[in-house]
Amino acid sequence: MQGIGHSAVAARAKQNIHKRCEMQYPIELSFKLLTFGQRISATDASGKLLMFVKQKMFRFKEQVEIFSDQQQTHLLFCIDADRMIDFSANYHFTDPQGNDWGSVRRRGMRSLWSAHYQIIQDGQVDMEVEEESAIKKFVESLLGEIPIIGMIFIYLLNPSYIVRRPDGTPLLRLIKHPAIFEGRFTLEKLSEMPEDDELRSLLALMMVVLLERRRG
Repeated sequence: MQGIGHSAVAARAKQNIHKRCEMQYPIELSFKLLTFGQRISATDASGKLLMFVKQKMFRFKEQVEIFSDQQQTHLLFCIDADRMIDFSANYHFTDPQGNDWGSVRRRGMRSLWSAHYQIIQDGQVDMEVEEESAIKKFVESLLGEIPIIGMIFIYLLNPSYIVRRPDGTPLLRLIKHPAIFEGRFTLEKLSEMPEDDELRSLLALMMVVLLERRRG
């Protein structure tokens, strides 16, 4: 009976989060590049703020808090790395009740050439996030450190990312827009998907944006 009760509480907690985070696409992600302590706002097509992301500073392990408002009065999710930042770190998603919402991780050394992440649910790869053009990252790695020229190329060669099922079915596309002092992304929906997967994908993409934010 205790297990049933816990399951019911977890289900109600998820329902409440779904109500707060009902999404209308496209979703806009934005953040300032030169602020102290990273913050990201996610706004849907109606102008509603879905999530306000705050990255905690001076942590040995990456830690991110996600709120429903800019005043940070209502916590929706926490993202915690399982180790100090490296290519094999897992970033776990939990709600305030401690319910597991999955995780995201870089796919090892492949991310050096083309950003590639795996979204995990119940210990299995449920979705993957991959940069659509590896050439852009290659050009950035060659020219990004050259004064002025590097800045121009980074401004022009904005990456885009696709979220897919392991069988290749496209679900979402995240597009980076040209901007100098801020990061601006648009998230488009390509296929229908369960609400839990939508939220899990958005959490994963928030983490991808934080990890890849220094690029164009």
